[in-house]
Amino acid sequence: MLISTPMRVFGLALLLTAVAGCSKDKPMYEHENFDDSGTFSRNYPVTDAVSCEAARRALLSQGYIITSSDPKIVSGHKSFQQTGDTHMEISFNVVCADDGTAGHHATMFANALQDRYALKKTNNSASLGVGVLGSVSMPIGSSDDSMVKVASETVTAQKFYERFFTLVEQFMPAEAKKAAHIEEKPKADLGMPEPKPAPAALTPTPTPAAEPAATPAPAAEPAPAPAEAAPVSSEPVAPPTESAPITPAPTAEPAPATETITPPANPDIPPPTEPIPAMPASGQ
Repeated sequence: MLISTPMRVFGLALLLTAVAGCSKDKPMYEHENFDDSGTFSRNYPVTDAVSCEAARRALLSQGYIITSSDPKIVSGHKSFQQTGDTHMEISFNVVCADDGTAGHHATMFANALQDRYALKKTNNSASLGVGVLGSVSMPIGSSDDSMVKVASETVTAQKFYERFFTLVEQFMPAEAKKAAHIEEKPKADLGMPEPKPAPAALTPTPTPAAEPAATPAPAAEPAPAPAEAAPVSSEPVAPPTESAPITPAPTAEPAPATETITPPANPDIPPPTEPIPAMPASGQ
């Protein structure tokens, strides 16, 4: 007996629907294997208080708000605004437990919870009754916007916790890093601030040498050696004595010289009775 093609397609669709229904009805706890994957825990060669302090510093360096003050339990949360209508918040919980060994080892357990919120509008209605007119009601409505939690899920990404534990190791004491063979990693990749280098001393910029002139200037005469400076003393210096004013001496005019005239040998001319004045000098 042959089965038509539509019947085959209908039977295949029913089979797929049944398989999908069985997988959908499977409870979520069936996915829990409880295997030791090491995703949520790490062991450190320090006490529980020291390991939790390192976890607290790691969360603080990434902007988480710490809400617990217990030395062995650290809780913090951080908010993310994805869009105008959606909001996400990560709650981080860390528990440090001592192993009870002589080496003071502790195990750190960490898990993060992711909550998603969405903007929802809530309608509020009220009625107004009027007794005189009977049972007449007037509806009055209003809407309020509020953020409502729409999803909550535990973060199971292995890389997420690996980055957290790697950052925690950088805040461990130096002896713990040496015992656990932890290598130092660049702080910039882990979100930790690096110390600023000291400013270098300013060095004077050398000035370029002046180019020689086209025509050499004549050599200057050597300057005389400076005289040895006298020692400076704190004794007062007496003012110089005032000199007497210089007055020009009166120049005496030369007296006219008298010339003696010898009378000629002529006896007929009588000698002069008065002296003959000399001729005035030239240029006066």
